[in-house]
Amino acid sequence: MEQKPLEGIKVLDLTRVLAGPFCTMLLGDLGGEIIKVERPGTGDDARHFGPFLQGKSIYFISLNRGKKSITLDFKDEQDRKRLKKLVACCDVLVENFKPGTLDRMGLGYEQFAEINPGLIYTSLSGYGHWGPESQKAAYDMIVQGRSGIMSITGEPEGSPVRVGVSIGDISAALFATIGINAALLSRERTGQGQRVDVAMFDSMVAILENAIARYFVEGQPPGPLGTRHPSITPFEAFQTRDEWIIIAIGNDSLWARFCRALGQEELIDDPRFATNSRRTDNYEQLQPLLQDIIGTYRAGDLSELLEKNGIPSGPINSVDRLFSDLQLKARNMLVNISDPDLGQVQAAGNPIKISSLSDLDYREPAPELGEHTREIMEKYGLD
Repeated sequence: MEQKPLEGIKVLDLTRVLAGPFCTMLLGDLGGEIIKVERPGTGDDARHFGPFLQGKSIYFISLNRGKKSITLDFKDEQDRKRLKKLVACCDVLVENFKPGTLDRMGLGYEQFAEINPGLIYTSLSGYGHWGPESQKAAYDMIVQGRSGIMSITGEPEGSPVRVGVSIGDISAALFATIGINAALLSRERTGQGQRVDVAMFDSMVAILENAIARYFVEGQPPGPLGTRHPSITPFEAFQTRDEWIIIAIGNDSLWARFCRALGQEELIDDPRFATNSRRTDNYEQLQPLLQDIIGTYRAGDLSELLEKNGIPSGPINSVDRLFSDLQLKARNMLVNISDPDLGQVQAAGNPIKISSLSDLDYREPAPELGEHTREIMEKYGLD
């Protein structure tokens, strides 16, 4: 019988909204049992975020599929005792409270490590659990701005632009998931659990990629370049007669092939454009020249021509087109979540493909608030 990578791993999920739930969603997709602990009465804040369908949050459903929900009031002494008993039975705890909040309730890492020395205690927060600003509040857009991501996003001379998804939350969730799996592997070797501390601010700086390298070399802060790559040319979106198309010429061999495909062989050895560094240095001359040529094509015709010649290219899809994309369908990247009231709800699938993990095209439903309280209490011997 197939065993999922994290089968048997019990995850106590004390998180809400996005970063924490995204992390535990991934752990659940990999086979972990996710016990979601929510506030009585209101539950996860995301239950009240749109879009809604028949009064239910599709946003919440998409992030909490397959989890089990129980309700505990951390201000209640008996519920804190129940939580501690659950901690003794679990492998991983994930929380995204303001640093220090759980410690003051006697629910912090040091207290829980005494109860369960093998526990992987994972904290997600805006700025981490130490440093002069660890207590400062942060949301995704705040760390997008402070990290420098927004300073390199958008059009030159344009207003600041937020990345179109909550990349601060999601990058923190991904790094936390990596940290948890590394800590689980370490526990296999040592028998000891440990603390995993992931900050959204840290995570955004970590994905700045070549922006930090460029500043180190050039001494000038990089700015926004629209769709253009800062050091590879041509590598951006162009306007055809009917739609935009992305063309990515990653080396000089591709450049020669690209020029031949467009019938522009004279550009191959043009001293201004013969190498990538020269093309990048002379971008202001090359870009309008290429735009004029590409603007004579329809997107479908150009895409077919480039594909035939092995030139990397692609469309700028609107979200509706994803639902008819054959590659996404083949990779099972849009799945159905069963819901007792709504039927089938579509959401993004699991991008981590592992040979020991059956990638089914459906997911178990997101829980109603407190739906599994009795089941979990009985399973783990709690009154």
